[in-house]
Amino acid sequence: MFRAAIRYFSTKPKPKMKPIELKTPPEQTQTITRAIFDIVKEHGPLTIQETWEKVQEVGLRGLTGKRHMKLVMRWMRERQKLKLICNHVGPHKQFLYTTWFTKSTFKDAKAMSKPSPPKLP
Repeated sequence: MFRAAIRYFSTKPKPKMKPIELKTPPEQTQTITRAIFDIVKEHGPLTIQETWEKVQEVGLRGLTGKRHMKLVMRWMRERQKLKLICNHVGPHKQFLYTTWFTKSTFKDAKAMSKPSPPKLP
């Protein structure tokens, strides 16, 4: 127990992250965020990879790459346009982006993988 206390007090807290500042012009940022928001709203909770595939299908020209899209999505999370939810599938986690005011269309993976045992009378 003494070791655990020393280990706890010897670690430094995680530094605060500063807000993201996008370097694209405001008009271009608005176009990109509107397209990403519409994609996430229309196709439900999406992973980064699924979102990137949908953006490529649309042919959005303002994005320079997947990394830029991830940065814009993080900026949108700060502005509370998107939210990040975690779906646990056994020992694996799946992070999905969704809009704030839409109900999630996926069911809990734990409930789908394990049926509840029947109750005995």
